Amino acid sequence: MNLITGKHISRREVLRGLGATVALPLLDAMTPAGRLWAQSGGSAVTDATRLVAIEMVHGAAGSSEYGASENLWSPAVVGRDFDLSPTSLSSLEPFRKHLTIISNTDVRGAEATKAGEIGGDHFRSSATFLTQAHPKQTEGSDVFVGTSLDQLFAQRFGQDTPIPSMQLCIENINQSGGCAYGYTCVYTDSISWASPTEPLPVIRDPRVAFEQLFGSGGTAKDRAARRQANRSILDWIAGRVAELQRELGPGDRRRLDRYLQDIREIERRIEMVEAYNSSGELRELPEAPAGVPDSFEEHVKLMFDLQVLAFQSDTTRVFSLKMGRDSSARVYAESGSDKPFHPASHHGGNEKAIEEFALINRYHVGMLPYFLEKLRDTMDGDASLLDKAVIIYGSPMGDPNVHNHKRCPLFVVGGANGRLAGNMHLKAPAGTPMANVMLSLLHTMGLDDMESFGDSTGDFSLTI
Repeated sequence: MNLITGKHISRREVLRGLGATVALPLLDAMTPAGRLWAQSGGSAVTDATRLVAIEMVHGAAGSSEYGASENLWSPAVVGRDFDLSPTSLSSLEPFRKHLTIISNTDVRGAEATKAGEIGGDHFRSSATFLTQAHPKQTEGSDVFVGTSLDQLFAQRFGQDTPIPSMQLCIENINQSGGCAYGYTCVYTDSISWASPTEPLPVIRDPRVAFEQLFGSGGTAKDRAARRQANRSILDWIAGRVAELQRELGPGDRRRLDRYLQDIREIERRIEMVEAYNSSGELRELPEAPAGVPDSFEEHVKLMFDLQVLAFQSDTTRVFSLKMGRDSSARVYAESGSDKPFHPASHHGGNEKAIEEFALINRYHVGMLPYFLEKLRDTMDGDASLLDKAVIIYGSPMGDPNVHNHKRCPLFVVGGANGRLAGNMHLKAPAGTPMANVMLSLLHTMGLDDMESFGDSTGDFSLTI
């Protein structure tokens, strides 16, 4: 550790230029002069938990009767000695010590409660995932569901960051009006709700997310001028970077250089995507903005990389990511299946078709190790971002073939600042609401005073 006696930089120091505002990663020089991280009093910033809530629609092959018998989602053994190899979670083996699997919970808020709601599972499910509440059936603006878990956390622990939370998505959700079965599309499109009546807008375009994180300085005219000049965002802060580097010790200079290089690399990748998509070449996603890659994998990786940078700089501590959209016909050829997603989910109980849908589930989960590795390898004070994170991955649907919401997929990765033990498979008693797990996660993340959440009936122990 290289501290400069008498020098202290604010954790909220930013580098400003024309249409650019770049927050800094955590540096040794941000501690009180001459003190180690462990001696700095455990500040709220250094100990802050980072939350990512990821929804993947359409449930899982392992939620069907045959899939459960073959352990296509959750492992056979409860406890710590489980085998991930048959499951769709096998790619998470390198992160086993940070992995908590919770199986056999139900999302009752997504079930139909009256005859007119029957058949509308695809069009209300996403709204229930992080709220665990039942959406009001309406095609108008009088929506009502619940405040989502990520927003409860952001309202308590995200208000001292420049951006309290960010909402990202991969699929096109720019629809409006009614979807089907009497539900407005906002229920299908939104997983983050600031209040029961306030769905939060999502960002699909990595360029838009990048600009929100790093291009907020100056006016819209300034930002437009910077982009038109065809120069990196870092060019506009180069002078301030040089000044700052002279104030830092060798370790901090290296840390800052790596961080700025990562920003430039993401910016370069976005520019390459935009250049290709504006070239006139035939696109797989012709309706998508120029900044959206046609490749699902590249799109997801860009969104994950942006989250890592945001966590490093403490620009925000809260993300939600909607990785799919109900009734999507997207084909994930890299998974080993050439079936469109929605038709593949309706496997008809056929064993071969269930196993093929499991390939798509495995592919989707297989996107996470890239993100988890980046978090694990990024230090924030004396611990990694993965040690400080809670990454929730799940679905509000169980067996998509019958549109039920039982035995829904759910797992958590991360250490939650030492509050999650990891290396654990917990199987809930039949009929346990997923809301019980969400309530316990809220407690784990510091909202100890919450007595209920959604349709919870009590806590769910996250230890054996």
